[in-house]
Amino acid sequence: MNPILIAAIVVAGIGAVCAVMLVVASKFFAVPEDETYSKIRECLPGANCGACGYAGCDGYAKALCEDKSVKANLCVPGGDTASKKISEILGVEFEDVVEKVAVIHCYGDCEHTSNKMDYVGIESCEAAKLMYGGQGKCVFGCMGFGDCAKVCPQGAICIKNGIAHIDTRKCIGCGLCAKACPRKLIEIVDDVEKVLVTCNNTEKGVLVRGKCSNGCIGCKKCEKNCPEGAITVTDNLAKIDYSKCTHCGECAKNCPVGCILVSDLSGLHRYVAE
Repeated sequence: MNPILIAAIVVAGIGAVCAVMLVVASKFFAVPEDETYSKIRECLPGANCGACGYAGCDGYAKALCEDKSVKANLCVPGGDTASKKISEILGVEFEDVVEKVAVIHCYGDCEHTSNKMDYVGIESCEAAKLMYGGQGKCVFGCMGFGDCAKVCPQGAICIKNGIAHIDTRKCIGCGLCAKACPRKLIEIVDDVEKVLVTCNNTEKGVLVRGKCSNGCIGCKKCEKNCPEGAITVTDNLAKIDYSKCTHCGECAKNCPVGCILVSDLSGLHRYVAE
């Protein structure tokens, strides 16, 4: 008989025997799957963002099955819909999910700032940052290469006029964009908030004005005029304490450079519910 044919038969035979052994082993050593885990996992969106505090949707589903103290309303992307389904499966009382949205602390677009050089390289914010802090004059602002947009599962982020813009009505608050931004410009806030400081520059006002006409100059007019003491200027930059903010808009009215924005930041879950 042809040696090659013999070798082929032997290899095929070994493969068949191994296949049979694997099938038998899978039957005898199979670990019964927890039906509760499977049901809960189906309720989760699969974003694996970690917003719940666990390593992805699998980790959260496992924790819910194993630990009765874990709350069923921790999945921000899943919203109230996921929370209700999980509560029904576990037989616990439904708890409302605090919907979140991503906001970006920069409005230094092409109309408000300019570049200090022409960047030629990898189209990535992370890569551009390594080249003298990016091509823009302001090394605190958005670089506009869309690292955040690339990871957004909802397509809620676009690059327009040189910077990233977030459509909160598409946002599910997963936080993946915030993790992807090398400048840490993106913050995840409750979608009931309405006031936003659109600057991240902590330099002195005179330096900021030389780089961006929308930048915070640290004048403290917003701080002095806030009736609730919700906004303070720290390290030359206005910051809002949302636990005190009543959305009155006085800070925005008194900002001489217009870097404080008052807007409806309702997210996808609230928008759909309405």
